[in-house]
Amino acid sequence: MTTRPSASPVRMPPLWMLVLISLSGTLAIHIYVPALPIAGRELGASMALMQSTISLYIIGLAVGQLIYGPLADGFGRRPVLLVGLSVFLLASVAAAFAPNAESLIAARLLQALGGCSGLVLGRVIVRDTSVTHDTVRRLALINLMTTMAPACAPLLGAALAAAMGWRSIFIVLAGLGAVNLWLTWRRLEETGSPSREVRVSGLMRDYRRMLSSGRFVALAVGGSFATMSIYAVMVAAPFIFTEELHRSTTEMGFFIMLMMFGMTLGNAITSRLVGKVRLSTLLIRGNLLSLVAALLFVALVLTGHLNLIATIVLFACMTLAVGFCGPGAVTKAISVDPARTGTASGLYGAAQMLVGAIATVGAGLGPSPALAAGLVMLIAGLISQGCLRWAIALEAPPAS
Repeated sequence: MTTRPSASPVRMPPLWMLVLISLSGTLAIHIYVPALPIAGRELGASMALMQSTISLYIIGLAVGQLIYGPLADGFGRRPVLLVGLSVFLLASVAAAFAPNAESLIAARLLQALGGCSGLVLGRVIVRDTSVTHDTVRRLALINLMTTMAPACAPLLGAALAAAMGWRSIFIVLAGLGAVNLWLTWRRLEETGSPSREVRVSGLMRDYRRMLSSGRFVALAVGGSFATMSIYAVMVAAPFIFTEELHRSTTEMGFFIMLMMFGMTLGNAITSRLVGKVRLSTLLIRGNLLSLVAALLFVALVLTGHLNLIATIVLFACMTLAVGFCGPGAVTKAISVDPARTGTASGLYGAAQMLVGAIATVGAGLGPSPALAAGLVMLIAGLISQGCLRWAIALEAPPAS
C-alpha cells in the first residue's frame, strides 16, 4: 500500500538533496561548538552566555518542529520548506555579523527555527513518496550519510575559526542555506496533499489526536530515548578520554570519530536488512544492544576497571544501536496516521530534541562524566525497551 493519498505519482527527490536539506539544522549545532571560546572573547561575553547559543538553539529546534509539521499538512511541503530555508539563510547572515552576544543568541534562535524545517520535512517527503520498506531503507541511507556530520563538523568548525575567525562558520552555513533554497525552488515538487487550511483549533485537535494514540506516544518516547540519549555520550566523551583516561586532545578526536562510525555502520546494516528482518525485531534487538553495552560500561566504571579499549568498544556498540533503531522508529511513528504525517513528524522531532537536552544535562551531573553518561544510557535503554515493546504490542492483531 502506498503512503500517498493522491492518485498522481510524484517523483522522489534525489537522496543527496534530502541529505543536504536534513543536514543543515543539526550541522549548525556541531560546527559552531569549537568556536565558543573564540566568539566569547571577541564579543566580551561569559562562557555561560555563549553556551546559551547552544541550549537555545536546541529549544528552537524542538519548538520549530511542532510548527512545521502541521503547516506542511495544511499548506504543502514545498512552500513551508521554502519559508524555513529562507529563515535559516537570513539568520545565518545575521549571526555572521552579530555585534554582541545578545544579537548572536537571537540570530541563533531564528537559525534553529528555520533549520528545523529540513529535519521535519526531509523525512515527511520520503514518507510521501515511498512504501513502508522503501521508507525505512531511504531514511537509513539519509541517516548513514548525515551521521558523520557530528564527528566531522567540530573539526571543520575549528579549522574555519582558526583560519578565518568564528564568523566564517556562519558564512559557510549561509552558503549551505542558499544552496538548499535554490535546490528546493528548482527541483522539489509538492509531495503532499495539503488541506489548504490551518487553524489553531485544528492544530490542537491534531496534536491531541496524535498524543491520544498510545502507539504513537510509545514510539515517540521509545524511539527518542533509543536514539537521542547518545547525546550524553557525545558531550561526556571529550572529558572521559582526556580527564579520566588521560589521552591527548588529538587522540580524543580520533576516538570520537571511531565511535560515530558505529552509528554509520548501524544505518548501513539496517538499510540492507529491511525487508529481510522484521522492523520490530531490529528495533528491540538494536536497543537491547545499547542497554547491555550501557550496563557493562557502568559496571566497569563502578568497579574501577574502565579502560580505553572497553570504552571505545562499548560506546561504538551504543552508537551502532542508534543506527539500528533510528530509521525504523521514526518510520513507524509517522505512519501511525497517514493523514497527519507532518504533525507526527513534528511531534516526534520535538520529543527527540527534548530527550537530547535531558541527556545532555544528565551527562553533566556528578563528579564523574563516565558514570553520569553510563547511567543516562542505562536508564534510557530501560525506558526505550519498555516503550518499544508496548508499541509493538499495540500494533499486533487482537487474538481470535
